[in-house]
Amino acid sequence: MASKKGKAKVAKADKAKLQKEEEEKRLQEEEEAKLQAERDEQNRQEREEKEKVLQELELKDVGRRENELDELRHLLEENHNAVLRWKSEETEKAKWESYMRCDGTPDPSVHQEVNTYMSLWREDPDVNVTKVLQQCTCALQLIEKLEELHRETSNLLDIQKNQEAITNLQELIHLKHNLATEEILKEASVNIDTETGNMQTVVKDEQVTLCLWANLKKNPRFKGLIFDKVNLGFEIPKQLAVSSIAVRILHTRYDHLSLLARMEHTRMHTSSSRSLAGGEVAPFDITEEKMTSVAGEEVEDDSVQQIPGNEEEQSDSKPAGGKSVSRTSLHSTQTSVHSAESRQSQIQTQIEALNVSEDGELSSSLSHLITTETSFKIHAVDLMQYTPLGGVFYYNVFHLPPQAQHVNGWTIRQILHGGLEVFPYPQKGLQMNDSLGSRLDDTESLSSPPLGVSVTIPDDVMFLENPQVGRWDAAGKQWRMDGITEVLYDEAAAKITFKMECFLPFVLMQDTYANFPFQSWELKPLRQDSAVFTVKGALMNVSITVQGNRCMLQTQEERCLSHLAEKWMSCTALQRAMQNSGINIFVNEFTEKYVRTHCKDPLMEHSAYEQMALLSSSCAFTWSKWNAKCGPEHLVMQACEHIAPGPVPSGYWRLYLLGAQRSQKLGMSEDSETFSPDHCPGTEFHSTFIHMLQDHMSAEGIAQTRKSHNLFIDTVQSLLCATRPLLFA
Repeated sequence: MASKKGKAKVAKADKAKLQKEEEEKRLQEEEEAKLQAERDEQNRQEREEKEKVLQELELKDVGRRENELDELRHLLEENHNAVLRWKSEETEKAKWESYMRCDGTPDPSVHQEVNTYMSLWREDPDVNVTKVLQQCTCALQLIEKLEELHRETSNLLDIQKNQEAITNLQELIHLKHNLATEEILKEASVNIDTETGNMQTVVKDEQVTLCLWANLKKNPRFKGLIFDKVNLGFEIPKQLAVSSIAVRILHTRYDHLSLLARMEHTRMHTSSSRSLAGGEVAPFDITEEKMTSVAGEEVEDDSVQQIPGNEEEQSDSKPAGGKSVSRTSLHSTQTSVHSAESRQSQIQTQIEALNVSEDGELSSSLSHLITTETSFKIHAVDLMQYTPLGGVFYYNVFHLPPQAQHVNGWTIRQILHGGLEVFPYPQKGLQMNDSLGSRLDDTESLSSPPLGVSVTIPDDVMFLENPQVGRWDAAGKQWRMDGITEVLYDEAAAKITFKMECFLPFVLMQDTYANFPFQSWELKPLRQDSAVFTVKGALMNVSITVQGNRCMLQTQEERCLSHLAEKWMSCTALQRAMQNSGINIFVNEFTEKYVRTHCKDPLMEHSAYEQMALLSSSCAFTWSKWNAKCGPEHLVMQACEHIAPGPVPSGYWRLYLLGAQRSQKLGMSEDSETFSPDHCPGTEFHSTFIHMLQDHMSAEGIAQTRKSHNLFIDTVQSLLCATRPLLFA
């Protein structure tokens, strides 16, 4: 009985405890609900207050928008008109100076004068190599002027005439080189080298290096020659060592083949293998072109570009087959073949090109071809993705012209009216000279071993990556990367050696966008009408100092080119010189096809560059990682006033958000964890970026920007538009 009473007391106590806990929980929930309601009310009030402030700022911005836009428009138009007047005056001044020189140079804008100049030069009988090279230099200067007119004019008739004149001048220069070469070779027997019994000579000026070797001795043990003065060399097989030939390596520091390829043929858009993150391939729209597979079937090729150029004396006489070379040694060149009438004939061609091993087994490449019926693609070079550097090396072999014989005071020479005659190589059944009384055995006569070439990288170019070799395809009128084997690059000696199947022009190439995307950038004022623009590229850092309307390249790289560093030139001239030297930070209409970017409104981006240029005498600008996070309708950059010399202190930078309708200072910083578009408390909205910055500038800084020279502003704007750092960093 007592036990039951005890249990009842315990149950009653538990029930009371439970009720107490429930009451405490209810009171706690009511308290939390009350606090939450207070917080919600506070947030609502803050939100309403924030919205009220934003509405007031927006109304204030709208009220002064027209005045701000008019002021910006006036500044830009005033600067633009002043630059146009200066350029017009400079053009007239240059024409007058050219007229007063009276040096016989034609006016490139007068087509009749250009045609007369070419006719007189074509009829000039002087073939002395020194005189010819001087004349070629003058012709090259005329071509540069015609190219400038070609870029500036919009008249279709003038464009056509300029293209025709440029092409004719290029062909005439090449003709004159051949005539001068022939004249030297006619006197080869008079200039024999006493050690080798052959003739070898080097003629060089600023634009051309001409290396000639005449085979007078016909020594079957001859392997090759290095022209020590210029570090160019060649290797030839036994068939050629015993033939009456002359080998020429003509290095032109200009590139007419690539120029004509771009001018005369439609470009084929290809997909890119480079992305911003260096990962997946970005698909792009391409123009489909039918290519012929080894089976004779038509296949769609989305990896090539047909870019023809000027036709050379000789073309491929057999399909090109190349070994695969690792990326570390240079690049991979793949076997490619021409179309064939049947599978059997195609396989036979591959056997001839690749050869059969001693045990009678086909090579793995050929076995793969037969078993998988792989269709090969022509590896044409996309000249938008790759840039030839250092000019063109014309690698030729000619029949040695008849040599003069001196008899009793008379000089007897056989006259040939056909000019230089190309010696056919490769060819089957090539025999030794009959005077040797022997001929090659069947194996040697049926094979045409590859030709060796060694080239020292020209001192006016810089390769950020290992150079790639492209050879000229005269039939397709394009640069190709197949048919080049055994490529070795000695970076320390700046020397590259490789083998080719036949004598063809070749170039050294680099990925145009090797230094993209930019890792960071900064535009910093130095003093009045002076600033420095710095780009940290993927492989190389570049700084360009702007002083007035002149620019100068600066870099801390030890390998920087002496002909560019510390040299003042116009923005356009510096851009062209840097690109021709392999230092490229400049973009074109095709760059976005090869470098992945975060899409931005181009009009808004251009407006940002215009306003940055207006303030570049007093304000510094730099990149922001949040520019990639703010969407295509906005831009984000860091900016601040900076008048004192030296670097910008890290604490001075402030983030700004630019849009099509308004600009604002952000409340976040570069080190914030997440992106927030909220404006900085205590700041206002403005319809233009310059008025936004002026709110945080001193009177001295604003006055300094208003005193900026028109040419300085235009140069900075041109530099920013040419590199587009807000898109490619």
